[in-house]
Parts: sequence; C-alpha cells; structure tokens
Amino acid sequence: MLRYIYGDDLHHFPRLRDTMFRDRADQFKNRLGWDVHVNEAGEERDEYDDINPLYVIWQKADGSHGGSMRFLPTTGDTMVNDHFSHLTDGVRIESPFIWECTRFCLAPGADRRVTAALTLAAGEIMEEFQLKHFVGVFDPRMERIYSLMGLVPDVLGRVGEGRDTIGVGLWEMREEIFAPTLARAGIDRAISKRWFHAAFDHRHWDDMRAIA
Repeated sequence: MLRYIYGDDLHHFPRLRDTMFRDRADQFKNRLGWDVHVNEAGEERDEYDDINPLYVIWQKADGSHGGSMRFLPTTGDTMVNDHFSHLTDGVRIESPFIWECTRFCLAPGADRRVTAALTLAAGEIMEEFQLKHFVGVFDPRMERIYSLMGLVPDVLGRVGEGRDTIGVGLWEMREEIFAPTLARAGIDRAISKRWFHAAFDHRHWDDMRAIA
C-alpha cells in the first residue's frame, strides 16, 4: 500500500523508516556510486530529511520499504536551489505551486508496479495540494524511468555527457496519465484516494500504525 508520511511522523513506523533509509544507502551509495553519506546504522540520510519532508512510501506486505520518494515545497530549502542552481542559470525555483521531488528509491527486487504506484502517488499529491509542477534533479536512468510512466521533463538545464549527465527539470501529472498508471500499478483510483485521505486524517492513525 501507499503511505504518505511527514518526516516528523516517521517514528510511528520504525520498520518502514529504517528499511527505507537502508535501501537508499544500498541504491545510491552501493549500486549507483553516488557521493552520499551512510551512517553507522547503514542508512543514507541528508540534511533535507531533517526539515520534515513528505515521504511517499510503498509498503510491502511485511511492513518494509518497497520504494519511496521525498517531497519538499520550494518555498523553503531544497536540493535544487542549494546545490544545482548552476543548471538553472542561477534562477531559484521558488513557488507555492512547485514542490521538489528527490530520493526516488526502489527496494531490491521491486518491479514496475512499485514505480507506477509511486508515480500515482505523485499525481495524487499534485492534485490534492493543487500543485502545478514538481522539480527535480535527474540522471539518464531516472529520465528513462519517468519516460516509461509518460512523464517527460521540461528540462531547465543539463551538464555532462552520457551516463554522467545531470539535469534539472519540471514535471506535471496530466489527467490522461492517471488511467495507464493505475493499470500498471494494479490499483483502483478509489483505493488510491482512500490511502491519501487516510494519511492526513489522524483519526485513522491508530489503524495505520497497527499494520505498520
């Protein structure tokens, strides 16, 4: 199932939290070779995990992490503005209608259904929070994944060549993308909406924690 959890609430879901940060270390440090810090617990965390981002997490049947993304409003600190403004000619991406999406991570063995589910969740966030775009840093691998989901970035800037290319782009989740994404994920739209609204209705949190 899809979870929408703010950073300040991750402690309610310790297994989901811990496996997410360990899977991030495995993907970004071990498999992709990124220059990221991994702590003594084997977790990849950065400064943006400390400012209460919204995480979208696919939770597997055993309660562990299957895949995730991290979202932050661009009206506050973001990775794009703090570290990649050279790709936007120094122009800061700041708008209440644009959120940054980072740390797209898939657990080992995750299939395309998980990718589709996370794409669906991004669409729910865009619709429910009345956003216009997501902004993010991407490499060729991520661009291919997004393209498979029908999401083609409006590229703001690129640097590098081949596998070493890094870009910054804007994405939007158009209405026509929902139907094929739901089909790929094998999720009914009513269920998707129920997961979203339950996440922000704290009257249901005891039930959510019970299956965490």
